Amino acid sequence: MCRTVFWRICKQKDVEEFKPDPYLATLLNCMLWVFYGLPFVHPNSILVVTINGIGLVIESIYLIIFFTYANKQKRLRMLAVLAIEAVFMVIVVCTVLMAAHTTYRRSMIVGILCVIFGSLMYASPLTIMKKVITTKSVEYMPFFLSLVSFLNGVCWTSYALIRFDLYVTIPNGLGTFFGLVQLILYACYYKSTPKKEKNVELPVVSSNAAVGNVSVTVER
Repeated sequence: MCRTVFWRICKQKDVEEFKPDPYLATLLNCMLWVFYGLPFVHPNSILVVTINGIGLVIESIYLIIFFTYANKQKRLRMLAVLAIEAVFMVIVVCTVLMAAHTTYRRSMIVGILCVIFGSLMYASPLTIMKKVITTKSVEYMPFFLSLVSFLNGVCWTSYALIRFDLYVTIPNGLGTFFGLVQLILYACYYKSTPKKEKNVELPVVSSNAAVGNVSVTVER
């Protein structure tokens, strides 16, 4: 769902002002949901396992690309967050399997964690939303990411309501709300976003400089 963003990163060989926060949060969220959907934690949740397992692979690819083109400071921050997430998951798995001996208790514990971190995942774009409001530009809040986030929240909320699964309903209900807010912001600030391809300056030094300016603008 972030293909256009990462295509741009690969093309520019720079992450620019994009932030890894949503992808790091989603990675942890997917790991928790995969654990939640396992038969010895919450039986009959194969759909939760398969979809979040695919999401886990996709987010890993995104983070590898982001890490490749990020500067040293962002790389160190990503590694620190990933290390914390790995340690956290080991603690969660060991604690749940050793302390809770029924699927009811296991699903309750992991479900509560999924609600907390699922909500954080959907709230992670708030940093980008703040940037959109302050700069009056949606350049770093991709439309399709916001749209898919909204549709994903709607689909999972509907699924959860059919199955009466409160742990799936709460975070995805919030996801629907935050996705909708992002789409509203996009509609409000799309027209005020600078269009780089249109910023063609008039020649002021020589004809060669003018040709160079035009060619750079066309390539972007």
